[in-house]
Amino acid sequence: MVDVSQCKIGFIGFGNMASAMADGWIASGAVPAGNLYACAGRYEALVPRCEARGMHALADAAEVVDAVDVVVVAIKPYMIESVLPPLAGALASKAVLSVAAGWGCDRYEELLPGTHHLSTVPNTPVSINEGVIACEKEHTLDDAEAELVHGLLELLGSVVQVESRLLSVAGTVGGCSPAFIAMVIEALGDAAVKHGIPRATAYQMVSQMVAGTAKLQLAMGAHPGAMKDAVCSPGGTTIRGVAELEAAGMRSAFIRAIDAIEG
Repeated sequence: MVDVSQCKIGFIGFGNMASAMADGWIASGAVPAGNLYACAGRYEALVPRCEARGMHALADAAEVVDAVDVVVVAIKPYMIESVLPPLAGALASKAVLSVAAGWGCDRYEELLPGTHHLSTVPNTPVSINEGVIACEKEHTLDDAEAELVHGLLELLGSVVQVESRLLSVAGTVGGCSPAFIAMVIEALGDAAVKHGIPRATAYQMVSQMVAGTAKLQLAMGAHPGAMKDAVCSPGGTTIRGVAELEAAGMRSAFIRAIDAIEG
């Protein structure tokens, strides 16, 4: 595996996703906190957040680019066209890792031709090294940069490569669905509380059930429908609950949620 311990990583923008990635790299033990740099619109708010992690807070994007090997573009997508072009010369010698929705390889080539870049869409569980990171197959990194960047991303969770046309929906499913699953956890927790289980215990039970079920599917590679069938005895309790969820349109509601995001 590639040695990432000497790599310096800089964030242009340090919102929720950037901070989740920083936390994941630090938690991995492979990337020293002192190798992480960031800038953000509100420097006075950035400083304590970086200091708490052992990172470096810098005043502007130009300073970040100059200080690092890998630049993570984590600003709002609408800001990219104004923030990055003035940095084009400095970015030419860096590996650029984008986490901005809607910015794929072709779009970066139009804005910053010749820059070495890879577009990704991670999700917030990268903060505990359990994320999923959708990576666009098309990129302009050279072989050494690609090995380094993928080595860094693999520290954060599962890396999935997708065609350019699928990057948006892959990012939606991976990036937005934690909110949906949190709603499921909350709803099942509420049901447990309704029937007398204390709230903290309810959330502990439900969250472990979700984590365990997901890990079982990944370990077995089983079809989710087969896993559901294995729990449903003829005439039993689980199938009655399943029938109620089907009547409520649970599965179609999740599909419609993705449709609504994708337009």
